[in-house]
Amino acid sequence: MRTTGDSADRRSDDDQVTPAALGAVAQVFVPDLDALVVSPDDERHLASVLRLRPGETVVASDGAGRWRACRFTGTAARVGPRSPVLEPDGPVMTSTRVEPEVTVAFVPVKGERPEWVVQKLTESGVDRIVVLESLRAVVRWDGDRRVRALERLRRVAREAAAQSRRCWLPDVVGVAGLDDLSRRVAPLPLALAQLGGEPPSVSTPAVAVGPEGGWDSSEINGHPLVSLGPNVLRAETAAVSAGLLLCALREGLVTPSPGLGHRRSPGSDNR
Repeated sequence: MRTTGDSADRRSDDDQVTPAALGAVAQVFVPDLDALVVSPDDERHLASVLRLRPGETVVASDGAGRWRACRFTGTAARVGPRSPVLEPDGPVMTSTRVEPEVTVAFVPVKGERPEWVVQKLTESGVDRIVVLESLRAVVRWDGDRRVRALERLRRVAREAAAQSRRCWLPDVVGVAGLDDLSRRVAPLPLALAQLGGEPPSVSTPAVAVGPEGGWDSSEINGHPLVSLGPNVLRAETAAVSAGLLLCALREGLVTPSPGLGHRRSPGSDNR
Protein backbone atom coordinates (compact mmCIF):
# COMPACT_ATOMS: atom_id res chain seq x y z
CA MET A 1 0.00 0.00 0.00
CA ARG A 2 1.84 3.04 -1.24
CA THR A 3 0.72 6.58 -0.59
CA THR A 4 2.66 9.75 -1.16
CA GLY A 5 1.89 12.97 0.67
CA ASP A 6 -0.72 11.29 2.86
CA SER A 7 -0.25 13.10 6.16
CA ALA A 8 -3.62 12.22 7.71
CA ASP A 9 -2.90 10.18 10.82
CA ARG A 10 -4.54 6.82 11.34
CA ARG A 11 -4.81 4.99 14.65
CA SER A 12 -2.86 1.74 14.75
CA ASP A 13 -4.46 0.43 17.94
CA ASP A 14 -7.67 -1.08 16.56
CA ASP A 15 -6.06 -3.52 14.14
CA GLN A 16 -2.92 -4.03 16.23
CA VAL A 17 -0.65 -2.69 13.48
CA THR A 18 2.61 -1.72 15.16
CA PRO A 19 6.13 -1.06 13.91
CA ALA A 20 7.21 -4.35 15.50
CA ALA A 21 4.44 -6.30 13.77
CA LEU A 22 5.10 -4.75 10.37
CA GLY A 23 8.10 -6.96 9.68
CA ALA A 24 10.35 -4.08 8.64
CA VAL A 25 14.07 -4.75 8.47
CA ALA A 26 14.98 -1.51 10.27
CA GLN A 27 13.64 1.63 11.95
CA VAL A 28 14.91 5.20 12.04
CA PHE A 29 13.79 8.37 13.80
CA VAL A 30 13.17 11.48 11.72
CA PRO A 31 11.96 14.98 12.65
CA ASP A 32 9.28 15.09 9.92
CA LEU A 33 7.33 12.08 8.62
CA ASP A 34 6.49 13.92 5.41
CA ALA A 35 10.01 15.12 4.58
CA LEU A 36 11.72 11.86 5.74
CA VAL A 37 15.20 13.36 6.14
CA VAL A 38 17.50 10.60 7.42
CA SER A 39 20.60 11.52 9.42
CA PRO A 40 24.00 10.62 7.90
CA ASP A 41 24.64 8.14 10.73
CA ASP A 42 21.33 6.36 10.12
CA GLU A 43 21.93 6.35 6.39
CA ARG A 44 25.32 4.67 6.88
CA HIS A 45 23.73 2.16 9.25
CA LEU A 46 21.03 1.22 6.74
CA ALA A 47 23.39 0.95 3.79
CA SER A 48 26.70 -0.25 5.24
CA VAL A 49 25.81 -2.13 8.45
CA LEU A 50 22.44 -3.64 7.55
CA ARG A 51 23.23 -3.67 3.81
CA LEU A 52 19.66 -2.92 2.82
CA ARG A 53 18.65 -3.27 -0.79
CA PRO A 54 16.42 -0.77 -2.60
CA GLY A 55 12.76 -1.59 -2.01
CA GLU A 56 13.15 -3.08 1.47
CA THR A 57 10.77 -1.84 4.17
CA VAL A 58 11.99 0.61 6.83
CA VAL A 59 9.87 2.20 9.56
CA ALA A 60 10.30 5.93 10.13
CA SER A 61 9.06 7.39 13.43
CA ASP A 62 9.03 10.83 15.01
CA GLY A 63 9.60 9.37 18.51
CA ALA A 64 6.26 10.73 19.75
CA GLY A 65 3.97 7.88 18.70
CA ARG A 66 3.70 8.65 14.97
CA TRP A 67 5.26 6.41 12.33
CA ARG A 68 4.92 5.19 8.77
CA ALA A 69 6.18 2.39 6.56
CA CYS A 70 8.77 3.45 3.98
CA ARG A 71 10.81 1.94 1.18
CA PHE A 72 14.58 2.21 1.16
CA THR A 73 15.75 3.78 -2.10
CA GLY A 74 19.51 3.56 -1.59
CA THR A 75 22.21 5.87 -0.25
CA ALA A 76 22.51 9.48 -1.34
CA ALA A 77 25.84 8.58 -2.98
CA ARG A 78 24.00 6.09 -5.18
CA VAL A 79 20.78 7.94 -5.98
CA GLY A 80 22.04 11.52 -5.81
CA PRO A 81 22.50 14.01 -2.96
CA ARG A 82 19.02 15.53 -3.46
CA SER A 83 17.20 12.21 -3.71
CA PRO A 84 15.42 10.83 -0.63
CA VAL A 85 16.88 7.78 1.10
CA LEU A 86 13.35 6.76 2.12
CA GLU A 87 10.05 7.04 0.28
CA PRO A 88 6.62 6.73 1.94
CA ASP A 89 4.95 3.35 1.51
CA GLY A 90 1.93 3.82 3.77
CA PRO A 91 -0.04 6.41 5.74
CA VAL A 92 1.15 8.04 8.94
CA MET A 93 0.01 5.89 11.84
CA THR A 94 -0.40 6.92 15.47
CA SER A 95 0.12 4.59 18.42
CA THR A 96 -1.29 5.64 21.78
CA ARG A 97 1.10 5.65 24.71
CA VAL A 98 0.32 2.84 27.15
CA GLU A 99 -0.75 3.89 30.65
CA PRO A 100 0.42 4.22 33.32
CA GLU A 101 3.80 5.60 32.35
CA VAL A 102 6.61 3.57 33.89
CA THR A 103 9.55 5.37 35.48
CA VAL A 104 12.77 3.70 36.61
CA ALA A 105 15.51 5.69 38.31
CA PHE A 106 18.98 4.36 39.02
CA VAL A 107 22.20 5.59 40.57
CA PRO A 108 25.09 5.36 38.06
CA VAL A 109 27.77 2.77 38.66
CA LYS A 110 31.27 2.41 37.25
CA GLY A 111 32.20 1.63 33.66
CA GLU A 112 29.72 1.16 30.84
CA ARG A 113 27.00 -0.42 32.97
CA PRO A 114 24.81 2.74 32.93
CA GLU A 115 24.65 2.46 29.12
CA TRP A 116 23.61 -1.20 29.42
CA VAL A 117 20.90 -0.25 31.92
CA VAL A 118 19.46 2.44 29.62
CA GLN A 119 19.57 0.09 26.62
CA LYS A 120 17.65 -2.67 28.42
CA LEU A 121 15.15 -0.32 30.06
CA THR A 122 14.39 1.14 26.63
CA GLU A 123 13.92 -2.31 25.11
CA SER A 124 11.62 -3.23 28.02
CA GLY A 125 9.29 -0.31 27.28
CA VAL A 126 10.09 2.04 30.19
CA ASP A 127 8.80 5.56 29.51
CA ARG A 128 11.06 7.65 31.77
CA ILE A 129 14.64 6.77 32.75
CA VAL A 130 16.19 8.92 35.46
CA VAL A 131 19.81 9.15 36.53
CA LEU A 132 19.67 9.53 40.29
CA GLU A 133 21.79 11.14 42.98
CA SER A 134 22.19 9.29 46.28
CA LEU A 135 24.08 9.82 49.52
CA ARG A 136 25.98 6.55 49.15
CA ALA A 137 26.69 6.84 45.43
CA VAL A 138 30.22 5.84 44.44
CA VAL A 139 30.04 7.43 40.98
CA ARG A 140 29.07 11.09 40.76
CA TRP A 141 28.50 12.95 37.50
CA ASP A 142 29.29 16.63 37.70
CA GLY A 143 29.96 19.45 35.24
CA ASP A 144 31.08 18.48 31.74
CA ARG A 145 31.11 14.80 32.67
CA ARG A 146 27.40 14.96 33.43
CA VAL A 147 26.62 16.61 30.08
CA ARG A 148 28.68 14.11 28.07
CA ALA A 149 27.30 11.11 29.97
CA LEU A 150 23.68 12.15 29.48
CA GLU A 151 24.22 12.83 25.78
CA ARG A 152 25.64 9.34 25.44
CA LEU A 153 22.75 7.75 27.35
CA ARG A 154 20.21 9.52 25.13
CA ARG A 155 21.99 8.20 22.02
CA VAL A 156 21.92 4.71 23.51
CA ALA A 157 18.17 5.05 24.21
CA ARG A 158 17.52 6.25 20.66
CA GLU A 159 19.43 3.34 19.15
CA ALA A 160 17.72 0.83 21.44
CA ALA A 161 14.29 2.27 20.64
CA ALA A 162 14.94 1.90 16.91
CA GLN A 163 16.21 -1.65 17.33
CA SER A 164 13.18 -2.67 19.40
CA ARG A 165 10.74 -0.86 17.05
CA ARG A 166 9.47 1.58 19.66
CA CYS A 167 7.63 4.57 18.24
CA TRP A 168 7.78 6.43 21.59
CA LEU A 169 11.26 7.50 22.63
CA PRO A 170 11.85 7.25 26.38
CA ASP A 171 12.53 10.44 28.29
CA VAL A 172 16.09 10.20 29.67
CA VAL A 173 16.20 12.67 32.56
CA GLY A 174 19.35 14.30 33.88
CA VAL A 175 20.76 13.74 37.34
CA ALA A 176 18.04 14.31 39.97
CA GLY A 177 17.57 13.75 43.69
CA LEU A 178 14.77 11.75 45.27
CA ASP A 179 12.79 14.86 46.20
CA ASP A 180 12.92 16.20 42.64
CA LEU A 181 11.97 12.80 41.25
CA SER A 182 9.02 12.54 43.65
CA ARG A 183 7.72 15.85 42.31
CA ARG A 184 8.11 14.66 38.72
CA VAL A 185 5.97 11.54 39.22
CA ALA A 186 3.38 13.13 41.55
CA PRO A 187 0.57 12.53 42.34
CA LEU A 188 1.73 8.90 42.11
CA PRO A 189 4.13 7.82 44.88
CA LEU A 190 7.78 7.09 44.24
CA ALA A 191 8.72 3.63 45.49
CA LEU A 192 12.22 2.52 46.48
CA ALA A 193 13.58 -0.93 45.64
CA GLN A 194 14.29 -2.65 48.94
CA LEU A 195 14.32 -6.21 50.26
CA GLY A 196 11.23 -6.82 52.37
CA GLY A 197 9.03 -4.44 50.40
CA GLU A 198 5.75 -5.17 48.68
CA PRO A 199 5.58 -6.86 45.25
CA PRO A 200 5.81 -4.52 42.24
CA SER A 201 2.46 -3.07 41.14
CA VAL A 202 1.16 -0.73 38.47
CA SER A 203 -0.25 1.34 41.33
CA THR A 204 3.38 2.38 41.99
CA PRO A 205 4.81 2.59 38.44
CA ALA A 206 7.78 4.74 39.50
CA VAL A 207 10.62 2.85 41.19
CA ALA A 208 14.06 4.08 42.23
CA VAL A 209 16.98 1.67 42.62
CA GLY A 210 19.69 2.55 45.10
CA PRO A 211 23.48 2.56 44.77
CA GLU A 212 25.77 -0.40 45.33
CA GLY A 213 26.03 0.53 49.01
CA GLY A 214 22.26 0.64 49.49
CA TRP A 215 19.96 3.46 50.53
CA ASP A 216 20.83 5.68 53.45
CA SER A 217 18.16 5.43 56.18
CA SER A 218 17.31 9.12 55.72
CA GLU A 219 16.43 8.46 52.06
CA ILE A 220 14.02 5.62 52.84
CA ASN A 221 11.76 7.57 55.18
CA GLY A 222 8.36 8.36 53.70
CA HIS A 223 8.65 6.21 50.57
CA PRO A 224 6.81 2.95 49.87
CA LEU A 225 9.17 -0.01 49.43
CA VAL A 226 9.09 -2.49 46.55
CA SER A 227 10.87 -5.84 46.55
CA LEU A 228 12.39 -7.21 43.34
CA GLY A 229 12.85 -10.71 44.72
CA PRO A 230 14.39 -12.57 47.65
CA ASN A 231 18.01 -12.13 46.55
CA VAL A 232 20.39 -9.18 46.74
CA LEU A 233 20.77 -7.87 43.19
CA ARG A 234 23.50 -5.81 41.65
CA ALA A 235 22.40 -2.22 41.09
CA GLU A 236 22.17 -2.57 37.31
CA THR A 237 20.31 -5.91 37.55
CA ALA A 238 17.80 -4.41 39.98
CA ALA A 239 17.10 -1.45 37.66
CA VAL A 240 16.43 -3.67 34.65
CA SER A 241 14.36 -6.09 36.76
CA ALA A 242 12.18 -3.21 37.96
CA GLY A 243 11.56 -2.07 34.40
CA LEU A 244 10.78 -5.56 33.10
CA LEU A 245 8.38 -6.37 35.95
CA LEU A 246 6.48 -3.08 35.78
CA CYS A 247 6.12 -3.17 31.98
CA ALA A 248 5.02 -6.82 32.06
CA LEU A 249 2.39 -6.02 34.70
CA ARG A 250 1.18 -3.02 32.70
CA GLU A 251 0.88 -5.05 29.50
CA GLY A 252 -0.92 -7.88 31.30
CA LEU A 253 1.84 -10.34 30.43
CA VAL A 254 2.01 -11.31 34.10
CA THR A 255 -0.66 -10.88 36.77
CA PRO A 256 -0.42 -10.76 40.56
CA SER A 257 -1.41 -14.02 42.25
CA PRO A 258 -4.50 -13.35 44.41
CA GLY A 259 -4.30 -14.58 47.95
CA LEU A 260 -0.62 -15.39 47.74
CA GLY A 261 1.12 -13.99 50.78
CA HIS A 262 4.28 -11.99 50.31
CA ARG A 263 7.15 -13.13 52.46
CA ARG A 264 8.95 -10.28 54.10
CA SER A 265 12.58 -10.75 54.91
CA PRO A 266 14.75 -8.28 56.76
CA GLY A 267 17.93 -7.27 55.06
CA SER A 268 19.57 -4.71 52.85
CA ASP A 269 18.48 -3.11 49.59
CA ASN A 270 18.21 -4.60 46.15
CA ARG A 271 21.46 -3.33 44.77
